Amino acid sequence: MSTAHTLALRPNPAARVPEVAMVMAAGLGKRMRPLTATRPKPLVEVAGKPLIDHVFDRLRSAGVPRAVVNVHYMADALEAHLRSRVHDIAIDVSDERTQLMETGGGLMQARALLGDAPFLCVNSDNLWIDGPIDAIRALAQHWDDARMDALLLLIPLARAHSHRGQGDFHLDPFGRITRRRQAGRLAPFVYTGVQMLHPRMLVDAPAGPFSTMLFWERAIAAGRAFGVVHQGLWFDVGSPPAIKATETVLADG
Repeated sequence: MSTAHTLALRPNPAARVPEVAMVMAAGLGKRMRPLTATRPKPLVEVAGKPLIDHVFDRLRSAGVPRAVVNVHYMADALEAHLRSRVHDIAIDVSDERTQLMETGGGLMQARALLGDAPFLCVNSDNLWIDGPIDAIRALAQHWDDARMDALLLLIPLARAHSHRGQGDFHLDPFGRITRRRQAGRLAPFVYTGVQMLHPRMLVDAPAGPFSTMLFWERAIAAGRAFGVVHQGLWFDVGSPPAIKATETVLADG
């Protein structure tokens, strides 16, 4: 099933990865307490390195040259860590110290830093291992600017390690996504926290904090929201117990 959905999007192997990635790193990390009492969640270590460094390593491997990182909780500590990474990826900071903007509001606040071409948006609290193809390159290869405003990297619910939800999306035979249809029912795919977006989506937004769901719902209604199924491993590292579970799977190869 996953292969059929992926092939429906007609990949372009020559496509270039986006020049910019928005890395969402401003959250309070409440589910990760008590570890986040002394550090921001992106600096919590999994398998010997901070979560955000796993993200930067994937960006660097895919050839993404620049990241925009939003900061709020323990922003000084996070910014100090970011300075240690500027040797291998250019980093701009979107400062949310005065108000946490949530995901959609964070995108709007960083809009001037994102440029006018399709960009990546990556949550800093997940961890993935690439399969036969680099996940970021897979998004770039399946991007179709004429048809898409959003392209989400999805994982089958059955392969979403440490995820406790009921799934997020359905995929139709053409790769378009729709949200889980009914409370109490499962959806077959989970959003991994990795996506490509076009900046043309970032319009007519409310002032203040709001969720990226606003933009997704518009794109879904217009038939311009799509999904690609990740062929590697993915871990929902949202709580202390999930860290040990993730490390156990990684240690087992």
